[in-house]
Formats: sequence, structure tokens, C-alpha cells
Amino acid sequence: MAEHRLHRVSAMKHLTHKQIVTLIASAAAAVVLISGGIASTQMYRSNAPAAPKPTVSAYSATQGQQAASRSEIRTALAEGRQGLSSSTSYVRVIINGHTQLVFGTDFSTVKSVLQQANITLEPEDRITPSLTSPVTEKTVITISRSDTTLETKDTPIPFNTITKNDASLPKGVTKVQTQGHEGIFESTELVQRAGKQTTSANSLASWVKKAPVNKVVLVGTKVAVSHRTVHHQAASQAPASHPSAPQTATATMGTTMPVGQAQQYAAGQVSAHGWDGGQFTCLVQLWQRESGWSVTAHNASGAYGIPQALPGSKMGPGWQSDATVQINWGLGYIAGRYGTPCGAWAHSQATGWY
Repeated sequence: MAEHRLHRVSAMKHLTHKQIVTLIASAAAAVVLISGGIASTQMYRSNAPAAPKPTVSAYSATQGQQAASRSEIRTALAEGRQGLSSSTSYVRVIINGHTQLVFGTDFSTVKSVLQQANITLEPEDRITPSLTSPVTEKTVITISRSDTTLETKDTPIPFNTITKNDASLPKGVTKVQTQGHEGIFESTELVQRAGKQTTSANSLASWVKKAPVNKVVLVGTKVAVSHRTVHHQAASQAPASHPSAPQTATATMGTTMPVGQAQQYAAGQVSAHGWDGGQFTCLVQLWQRESGWSVTAHNASGAYGIPQALPGSKMGPGWQSDATVQINWGLGYIAGRYGTPCGAWAHSQATGWY
């Protein structure tokens, strides 16, 4: 978690990440459902007083997926069951696959049928035929109604392969030190569907549920030499006038091949900053844990994108979906605050944020 977002989440510091995600998602769902209900009352309302509705339970109920036939319905009407008469007409209405029969004597258009049945259209409903279309007993009115649900899905986060030199292994020999495992990126969306068709999907939160484990491969660099070669080398080497230079902090990090276009771009920018391959390895691991390298990663704190900037808009134009914008900002932030990606990674490992 980046330090630039710490001071904005103190009110939620006692909640777990999962609790925060659930809280925000539930609140958003409630707002959408309430606003949808208010809008639906304005979408369609009968201006005429509704006529008393005959009891239709004996005719509108379906047996499994099989609705009553026209002849069966007409027989029931002719026999005057439940106060209905042969002068009563009916129209079949199907809402998201569920069939009901609407009975009346003044049907002229689709709208008149809906008025009789007190069926109110909601903003996302799709209806065929149109409200002004004339109806007969052969007409079937179909309404596809949106259902709003909270949906959570997991997507894999690929792991990287890190190559490290190992002087204890003979040159040319490789050994897998750590097996790689994919991570898990969890996202929560508010989804509206009309029947089987998705009409809208709003992302509420997405975060790294499980960071990937990178594969580490050791590459041997040890060269076998004979006693004569060792004696010759010892005799030819002059005493060093200065102590050898200390090993750089990134020498043990190894080098990492980029996975995906975002990492390929980041690798180039790391080099442009004058940093070596070990620094890119630190950067890969840092942002794998922060965002899974997803340009749309965001959570309840408001932190956004690959580097988890808070607010995301501080990254500049294109911040919502442009990986290059996010990476450039993130590398600038790291350089200014920690000096190098490995400095930021070390801080993150020690504190859980950077």
C-alpha cells in the first residue's frame, strides 16, 4: 500500500480489506436499486383508474414451462369460472420467461394490457411489441427485465521468471529454486441483466487477493580449473592496490523477463532511469503485490491503477486506462521518495506499504 494514501483511510483502519469492499459494494447496490425504483415509477403509469381485476390464478399459472392452450382458456371462460365470461378476452405476457395471462374486456394496445395488469415498466426493461401496438388473443407481450446483482470474480495474475547467477553450480547448469504460482485478482461488479443479456456492469472494487509467487531459476557460473591454471593465475595477478568494489544491492535480485505489454514498457523506462535489471525485478514484485499490474485496480480507499495512486487523477490525462501514464507517474514517485524500485520494495516488505 503506497504511503501517499495512508492518511485518507484512518476511518476504516479497523476494517479488513474484504469488509471494506463488501461495505462499499453493498452501499452502491442499494443506491442503484433505490434510484431505479424511483425512476421506474416515472417510466410508466396508468392515467385511467384501474378496472377491478378478475381472479386469474386458475388460468395464469403455468405447469413447468407449459402454459395453458387457447382452447383450454376459452373453455374456462365459456364456463364462467371465477366470475369470468365468454366476452372476456386475454393476452399472454411473458416477463423474463415467466408467463401470465391478463384478462379484460377493453384491450386495444399493449399499453392497455399493462394497465389492466398493473405492470409497471422499469427503466432498463425491453418490451416487444411496442406500447402502441394493437393486440389480439394471439399477441404475446415479452418483457426483458433487468435484475441487479453483486458479482465477484477471480482472474489469474501471471508470475514472472527470475534468473539468478549461482557460483556454486557448474557453468551451464540450471536449477529451479522456487516454483512459480499464479496470483488471484478479485473484482466486484454491480451487474444488470435483462434476461440473459448484460445491460450494464459497474466495477466497485478490484484488488490483489493473492500475490503471485515468481519462479526463481539459478544459473551456474562456476568454472572448473586445473591446478596449473590456478598457479598461473596466482603468479600473474598483481596485488590489488584498492579493495574490490562492494557488490551492488541489486546483484542478488536477479533479472526478470517482462510479462505483458505493461511490464515491457516499464522495463524500458527502468533502463531509461539508469537502473539495472535487478531494479526491474524489485518493481515487478512491488506492483504485483499492489495491483497485479492491472490498470483498473482500485479499492475502498480510492487508490487506483498499477502504482495505486491516491487519488488516481493525480497521474494526469489518461490515468483511468493508460498503462504508460500510470507507469511513468509511479516511477517518478518511486524515484522521488525512495530513490530506486528496490528501495521502495524493501520499504514495502518491512511495512506493508510504500
